[in-house]
Amino acid sequence: MSVSVAAVLAESAERRPNHPAIIFGTEELRYGRLWHEARQYAAVLRAHGFGPGDRIALLLPNTPHFPKIYFGALALGAVVVPVHALLKAEEISYVLTDSEAKALVCAGPLLDEGAKGAELAGVPLLTVMEEDEYSGCPRIDALARDSTPIDRLMPRTPDDIAVVLYTSGTTGRPKGAMLTHLNIVMNVSTTMLSPFDLRPDDVLLGALPLFHTFGQICGMATCFRAGATLVLMERFDGPGALDLMVHSVCTVFMGVPTMYIALLAAAAQARHRPRLDRAFSGGSALPVKVLEDFEETFGCRIYEGYGLTETSPVVAYNQKAWPCRPGTVGRPIWGVDVEIARAEVEGRIELLPVGELGEIVIRGHNVMAGYLGRPEATAEVMVDGWFRSGDLGVKDADGYLSLVDRKKDMVVRGGYNVYPREVEEVLMRHPAIAQVAVIGVPHELHGEEVCAVVSVRPCAQPGAALAEEIVAWAKGRLAGYKYPRVVEFVDAFPLGPSGKVLKRELAARFSR
Repeated sequence: MSVSVAAVLAESAERRPNHPAIIFGTEELRYGRLWHEARQYAAVLRAHGFGPGDRIALLLPNTPHFPKIYFGALALGAVVVPVHALLKAEEISYVLTDSEAKALVCAGPLLDEGAKGAELAGVPLLTVMEEDEYSGCPRIDALARDSTPIDRLMPRTPDDIAVVLYTSGTTGRPKGAMLTHLNIVMNVSTTMLSPFDLRPDDVLLGALPLFHTFGQICGMATCFRAGATLVLMERFDGPGALDLMVHSVCTVFMGVPTMYIALLAAAAQARHRPRLDRAFSGGSALPVKVLEDFEETFGCRIYEGYGLTETSPVVAYNQKAWPCRPGTVGRPIWGVDVEIARAEVEGRIELLPVGELGEIVIRGHNVMAGYLGRPEATAEVMVDGWFRSGDLGVKDADGYLSLVDRKKDMVVRGGYNVYPREVEEVLMRHPAIAQVAVIGVPHELHGEEVCAVVSVRPCAQPGAALAEEIVAWAKGRLAGYKYPRVVEFVDAFPLGPSGKVLKRELAARFSR
């Protein structure tokens, strides 16, 4: 049996070659042309010695280069490793080394950190969007223009790995979630029908970053599966998104809560409105007030849902098929089981009755193959055929899922996961810090803000000046969504019986 994520684009290109696949500024790229150019990139990658199973890392912004190279690599049978565009050199190097990437394809605007990361990892660098030759690195966009495209996509089996997306629990460094061709094709084909209900005449604003699972799979891949049009936005801002949706006559919007807040702020200053038919929210909890204000302002319903990188990503959504229930994340998508298990029980799954609070557990076609090179970490979350999400929730008698809390201490800032242990490891290198605990505190715009609770060394003086210094120091070493904007000082940390810092007590104290 053969199945390939590359067929998501290939089959739409065969069905409707002359329909716009991507609109980017003044550029319109039709399906036939997009698939042709993706196969040209595949030919270039093959000429450089890459082939089936090789991991190709992509450090690219939201431009047409991303889908061309993404689907080109998949057509070749390679494995795509998207890299977060806000990472610093050492973080990039870690992803490249951990994934055993054979090459990094980096866009010109991201070369400052990307080139350093590739050099640290000892990984070959390929570039696009670079006007001048970068230290002799191959410019594969220029090479692709003169290349003969590969004839057809390389067949893959359902269990072959298609994409490795980096995520993490609340401890340790990021882990690579291995998503198979079947995982992604099933998630895309299922969600295209419901909840997204994407049709060939739809126009979707692609403002979510394509390196992220929400923008990449729910947005780009599902749009292409439907043969619809993706209007790419390189960097989101509220007024710009509002103007672009009006100008491009967008019918669908997907975003995280911070985007909806920004669109409401933009709408307060502008009279024009897009003709949106439906909108979808994910990434973190959407305040019901924002949902209500958006529906009143734009005349468009928001459907809120839930997913994880490890679940390809969609788990549950409010959907047209059933009544929408604000404050919930809806019902499981087709082919996916979601239940509530006793959170404190380790090593086995004990399912709880309807209405009881526990850990959300998932099984179905969407669950990853495991964490790359981490069998023990995989065994911790894959138990009795279920994936343990680490999130706490409740399922009602009608099957609607409500998220209540996180089992552990992950911070979600603006839809991005921030893992406290990773931030703490960096902060502990600051000469003034004796001990640090990273927590999330409520934030009106971002949902949560990263807060570093610090005890200082005897030589240091806690106060506003040191707080500013710590923030600036962390900013230079961590991606923009990871570094703490808030620093609080304590003389001592609250400790549990085992000596573990009680972060919930810190969160309760500083959230006030």
